[in-house]
Amino acid sequence: MDILINMGKAFQHFLNALLSFLWGDLIKIPLPGGKTLDVSFLVLLLALSGIFFTFRTRFVQFRMIPKMLKVATEKNTSKKGLSGIQALIVATATRVGMGNLAGVVAAISVGGAGSVFWMWIFAFFGSSLAFVESVLAQIHKKEDKINGGFIGGPAYYIHDALIKPGKKRKKSILAILFAISGITCLAGVSQVASNSVTSAVKNAYNVPTLATTLLMVAFALIIVFKNKKIVKVLDFMVPIMAGGYFLVTLFVILKNLPSIPEVFSGILAEAFGFRQVVAGGIGAVIVTGAKRGIFSNEAGSGNTPNVAAMADVSHPAKAGLMQCLGVFLDTLICTCTAFLILLIPKSASGSAQGMELLQTAMNYHVGSWGSSFITVILILFSFSTFLGLLLYAKPSVTYIFGQKKIYQILYKIFFVVMLFSGGLNAYTFVWDLADLGIGLMTIFNILALFLLSKEAVNSLKEYKIKEFNLKN
Repeated sequence: MDILINMGKAFQHFLNALLSFLWGDLIKIPLPGGKTLDVSFLVLLLALSGIFFTFRTRFVQFRMIPKMLKVATEKNTSKKGLSGIQALIVATATRVGMGNLAGVVAAISVGGAGSVFWMWIFAFFGSSLAFVESVLAQIHKKEDKINGGFIGGPAYYIHDALIKPGKKRKKSILAILFAISGITCLAGVSQVASNSVTSAVKNAYNVPTLATTLLMVAFALIIVFKNKKIVKVLDFMVPIMAGGYFLVTLFVILKNLPSIPEVFSGILAEAFGFRQVVAGGIGAVIVTGAKRGIFSNEAGSGNTPNVAAMADVSHPAKAGLMQCLGVFLDTLICTCTAFLILLIPKSASGSAQGMELLQTAMNYHVGSWGSSFITVILILFSFSTFLGLLLYAKPSVTYIFGQKKIYQILYKIFFVVMLFSGGLNAYTFVWDLADLGIGLMTIFNILALFLLSKEAVNSLKEYKIKEFNLKN
């Protein structure tokens, strides 16, 4: 027994050391006032990679915005896989979650209004990563022999990058490590999503945690075993929840239109303000905004390419443009939350924090039903995230175990168990594993993006030539 306890402690120590390397303060840059700008390895990696691929693709996320909108509104002619817009909806379902609500509130609490500006900046650069990884997922996708359509993602393009045709090895160790990291991360996130729902319902309506958990599991069991049913549910849920949240926020903005210039002025002033630089607070402003901008939209982590590969589009670049647009949509939802907070006077918020602060803000703007609206939105965001995770995990499971139906059923049962256990308790150890998983899969994915970047750039050039020829 002592040996097992010691092994457990040793593993926890090893896990903490890895988490500290990935998420801890790797670099400390001295600032005026005796404070420092603390930057973690992952923030640095994703920020620098985003800047690199922005220049590598010649600012694709800016110069091709009209093409993004055109691709998003194209008629659905898909017969095998998902349409481009369906892939975008599934990815949006998983991107948009608790982080768009409480995560943004926390960012403003720590970094102030200026963190919103840096969230915009880092999301802009990060969208180039979303483009490159989604194009590569399309180029290296395979036929889905179980459900029809296509399957692919980082595990597959990592494999193709490292194992050339004719080699005896059937699997890439790095691709397997990515797949394991991805499954670990997504299992943890599914627990976070269910715990968010049960906590919100209990706080708002005093409904027992077990009752909410069982109801969630019942709904999940009806949906999860058929991919097409998952997509249909998300096709219905995502436009309603994201559109509803956006419209209510738009109403609040129009209601407070005279205050909008002051809000923008505050965001810019705190993003570059002399007061923040002198006080050393500029570090918290930049890093907090960077974390929210980078991690909310998932660009570079290797999650969204799993869905991008399922799209049946006429050119790989179209899938990249769709997921690029997805980053902007996610940032729009984050911005909605930020404006709800920044448009209330400090006297109205009191000592409220996190979800309570967001509910207080919504009550202030629209009346007593605001708190219930936020609770319902959180439930929809979290449950749609869980459904999207199932599609995210499928390519990793398939790469490790092959295209066998039994494993497709078993991994979904495993995720439903995670949904159940997460609803009942907050297991910090599992969440630590999720943080470790997304950190490792990000490193593996970014490495592959650099190795294969030429393919994505050539695909973009080819698409531009094709579009030019069609016009002429």
